[in-house]
Amino acid sequence: MEFLSCVLLLVLTFTLAQALRSLLSRGKNNAKYTLPPGPSPLPILGNLLALGKKPHQSLTKLAHIYGPIMSLKLGQVTTIVVSSPEMAKEVLQTHDKFLSNRDVPHAAEVHNHNKHSMAFLPVSPLWRNLRKLSNTQLLSNKSLDESQDLRRNKLQELLHDIQQSSLIGEAVDIGRATCNTAINLLSNTIFSVDLFQSAGSAGDFKELVKHIMQEAGKPNMADIFPALKKLDPQRIYSRNRFYAGKVIDIFRRLVDQRLKQREVQGFDTNNDMLNTLLNIAQENTQEMDTTKIEHLSLSLFIGGTDPVTTTLEWAMAELLQNEKAMEKAKQELEQTIGKGKPVEESDLARLPYVQAVIKETFRLHPPIPFLFPRKADENVEICGYTIPKGARVLVNVWAIGRDSSSWENANVFSPERFLSSEIDVNGRHYELTPFGSGRRICPGLLFAMRILYLMLGSLINCFNWRLEDGMTIEDMNMEDKFGLALAKAEPVRIIPEKISN
Repeated sequence: MEFLSCVLLLVLTFTLAQALRSLLSRGKNNAKYTLPPGPSPLPILGNLLALGKKPHQSLTKLAHIYGPIMSLKLGQVTTIVVSSPEMAKEVLQTHDKFLSNRDVPHAAEVHNHNKHSMAFLPVSPLWRNLRKLSNTQLLSNKSLDESQDLRRNKLQELLHDIQQSSLIGEAVDIGRATCNTAINLLSNTIFSVDLFQSAGSAGDFKELVKHIMQEAGKPNMADIFPALKKLDPQRIYSRNRFYAGKVIDIFRRLVDQRLKQREVQGFDTNNDMLNTLLNIAQENTQEMDTTKIEHLSLSLFIGGTDPVTTTLEWAMAELLQNEKAMEKAKQELEQTIGKGKPVEESDLARLPYVQAVIKETFRLHPPIPFLFPRKADENVEICGYTIPKGARVLVNVWAIGRDSSSWENANVFSPERFLSSEIDVNGRHYELTPFGSGRRICPGLLFAMRILYLMLGSLINCFNWRLEDGMTIEDMNMEDKFGLALAKAEPVRIIPEKISN
């Protein structure tokens, strides 16, 4: 209601002239090209009211009416939504050259994050350098292999904490527990510290990251009525600037501490990402500097916490509701590595059913329902329609994952569908692209998949799980809550029972 109230009170005042000019020129513009079909827009608001509280579901329903490529007017912004594997391939591969740049949300402009972060930078020499750095040195299979001990230790800490809960019959909040572990995994990978416990006077680090995700996921009037950016009517930019500033301050202190340590010792004994980045900065300050390190770290934490933990939470929820799938996963783990043992990274290739569970979870519950918005650099022709220059382009991966023309029994959780399928999440199969595809595919894909397999496999193999007293499977709320990450509306709270080796 706050959002719509602001629209009615402020949009009419500050954007009426521009909206009227847009309406007057609409016929002339449409004479030049044919937009994809879509619902008729209202004056000024466009199709804004059609989004509802769950835009991923609302736009899926509209796609059933207007087709897998449709156009909407959201405020002053022409928005193209694609909702099928074929149309996703057109956007992410065929026309990737002209549709690779980001439509940067106002919330991402805080502290000039969009000018330093690989996630939002336009395709450019700087972006290519950062991309190459991530793929070859920071997040490559080789660098991940070298840091296996770190993930093993953090996994053991998670399992130890859950075992303590099992001793007293205490329910575990799966999302919270795995989020804490994901934060410490990332902070040790980058800085060799546990940030979940050491944010100190800067505040609870986890809460800061959570607030950033929440603000970034809110519908922002400044994104659909750009003339309102300076006014920041919902204060989203202001709040995000505060939260992101606190996180960047933490990173800045950690970088400064490491620089002083290197000055005193003359070398760096930490085998972490910060050591690698500072070495690169020492050799080439244009390619890397402390500001870029801070913003790269911010991007990694935003992309590597909530999406990972929401996927684990959904996977556990689906397995609890599907006893046969849970039993098959347990049998595979017991036969492959032995009952009650934590999963090692060397085991992952021998666990096809656990892998299938994660893939099926991605299909039904993609961590990000829409891939990060893209912006058309030129007019792009797709299937006789034109995506006009400057339009925002959304890929509805939630809709694609439930497309009945691509998936049999599309709304049923069935990991078995992937056992005889070559479909993976590496951006080559457009039926399943939770990490995106093309040149903008998420660079943290390999890291995220290792964490997901390790955590889920170990949670299943080391513990049996039951609902809290008085609850039944039918009581579980399987609704989602729209945001930057597609979280469960209610957390998964379940009681662990330790499995003996």
